[in-house]
Formats: sequence, structure tokens, C-alpha cells
Amino acid sequence: MEKINFNVPPYIDKAMDYIKECVDNQKICGDGAYTKKCNEWFEKKTGTKKCLLTTSCTHATELAALLADIKEGDEVIMPSFTFVSTADAFVLRGAVPVFVDIRPDTMNIDEKLIEAAITPKTKAIVPVHYAGVSCEMDTIMDIAKRHNLLVIEDAAQGVMASYHGKALGTIGDFGCYSFHETKNYSMGEGGALLIRDEKYVENAEIIREKGTNRSKYFRGQIDKYTWVNYGSSYLPSDMNAAYLYSQLEHAEEINQVRLQSWNHYYERLEPLCRNGKIELPVIPEGCVHNAHMFYIKAKDIEERTALIDHLKANGILAVFHYIPLHTAPAGMQFGRFHGEDCYTTKESERLLRLPMYYTLRPEQVDYICDKVEEFYNK
Repeated sequence: MEKINFNVPPYIDKAMDYIKECVDNQKICGDGAYTKKCNEWFEKKTGTKKCLLTTSCTHATELAALLADIKEGDEVIMPSFTFVSTADAFVLRGAVPVFVDIRPDTMNIDEKLIEAAITPKTKAIVPVHYAGVSCEMDTIMDIAKRHNLLVIEDAAQGVMASYHGKALGTIGDFGCYSFHETKNYSMGEGGALLIRDEKYVENAEIIREKGTNRSKYFRGQIDKYTWVNYGSSYLPSDMNAAYLYSQLEHAEEINQVRLQSWNHYYERLEPLCRNGKIELPVIPEGCVHNAHMFYIKAKDIEERTALIDHLKANGILAVFHYIPLHTAPAGMQFGRFHGEDCYTTKESERLLRLPMYYTLRPEQVDYICDKVEEFYNK
């Protein structure tokens, strides 16, 4: 029996040549040639004012929180159905995550519930684009504008996805990407901060470089650099950037291959959906997704557990996803849920992610779908 993993990190042969080039040039630390190439690629591809590669999406979000001047006692509105880093970045600044319910169709924050959660302490809204499918950003940006709030997009899963023609991560004030090994494009561990407004760029460079103006020094703008503000080290190794850049050169191809697998899944499993056995992902009008994941929804947590066991017995690793943050010990300690949890817990307990990666073969998708059908036809 062939074993089908849930994820296989993307790899392009050219990566090892680029990594060797870093070693041969004796430049393996941060902000080398490949880091700059990646930054420039994203700036050109997305139209963002500035892209800064970071060591993780977690660090990109922390950097955004610093630039947004999040302070103790501030409140930040976000969904509870997300990874811990979305909240951690603000909790570290002493802020309170205010969780609101999600939409059951996209698993994204329910934009209609945001305004009611705003208080005089609210400083920012953090929409999370789940599965590379955009939140309803026009509504969110309108709310933010009327209440003078910043918008920090958690676009960890959103590289190459868009909303009404705008790249995810470029709509809000800041956008955060992930290049973890589970993402469409990977550098093992890594991320990027996208900055919409040029006024934040210089400070972002300073904070990212341990609070120094080293970036200006390397550009020849000053004759020596010094410590000018608080900061940390958010620079990934240039070897990691080299690994990522090899994939960016094939970004469209990788995207198309993943979309083919996603569409293959959808076509094969649609009859089960029509018969009311499962639910399939929803892509709202105006959203272009990136096939980051393919998930189905079972009837309940018991059925999902049985399906996971059935797939595992047939060599297929399928997994559930986030445990809602407001139900976790740290979520109860540091944050609060505003309103009623109508969908966050219920929908998270039904969701099951099927294997999805660049090298997933059509016959493997067929086999997985065969086994899902087998489970429901018993």
C-alpha cells in the first residue's frame, strides 16, 4: 500500500545551486542577494510598497504589531479559528485579542460581527485569509476607516491569492506571509512583511535590524550605523531565501499544478456533496484562491474521527486543523470572545484537510477520493 503524506514540502532542483552560490560567495547571513531577489519579486508581483523577508510569519506579525504601536491594554479583533501566532504577536505587546465568530462558508472572520466588537480600546483588525480564500475585505476596510483602525492581514496561507484583483496581504496596512514547509512556497521556516504605506518602511527596516539603521548604511546613505530604536533580529539566512527563490521562479507553474489537484478533488467529491454526505469549500465571487488546502466537512466530530481513521488505515494521512483559540488555556487567559460562538467550534470540529502539495499526482487524488467514497458508501 502506498503511503500518501498530508504534506510534501515544495522543492525545485535549482535550489541547491543557489544555496551553493551563497556558500561559495561566503554570504549566508541575512539580507544577501537572494533575500533582496525575493523581496523584489514580491514587490513586483503584488504591488506592495515594500516587502521584507522575515524568519517566520510569526515574526512578520510581531513586526507589524510593533509598527502599529500596539501597547498594553489595546484590543485587537480577530477570529478564534486561526493559528496561535495570530494572537501571540499582540499578546506579547500586552494587547487583548478579541475573538469574533466566523462565517461557516469560508471559515473566515464574519465581517458583519466586527463592528459590534469595537470599543474605545480597539486598535486593529486582523483578518485571517483561511485556505487562501480572502475575507470580505471591502467591508473590513470600510469599518477600519470609519473607526480609525489599522488592518493587519494574516495572509500566511494567501500567497498568489487575490480579492477583486488585489493580492492578499496588500489590502490592509500590513500583510504577513508564511513560507513554512507546509505552505505553497517554502523556505523551511520563513515569512514576509508587506507594507502598504511608505511612511512605515524606514522604521520597519530599523526594527527588523535589531533597532539599528544598518539598512541605510548598506545603501550608502550614512557612513556608519548605530542603535536608534528598539528592535530584534528578523532576518532569515540567505540560504533559506535562495531555497525560496528557486520556487518563486516557478510560482505560476506551482500554483497551476495545485489548482489542478484542487479542482480534481472538487469534481470527484461533488457527488457526495450533492447527496448531503459532506460539504465542500466555498469560493466567494471576486476571490481567486491559491489551492493552499482542500478540505471537506463531515457531519460532526465523531464522523470526522472515523473518516480520519479509515483514511489512515488505507495509507492516507488526513488531518483536522485549529482548535479555536478562545477555548485554549492561553486564549481564556489573554483574550475574550465577543458575542456568540455559533460556528467557530462547530465548524472546526467538522473540518478535515486532505493531502495537498505540489507533487501530488492525479492518481493519488483519485485513490484518496475512492477511499472517501468508500467510507460514505458503507
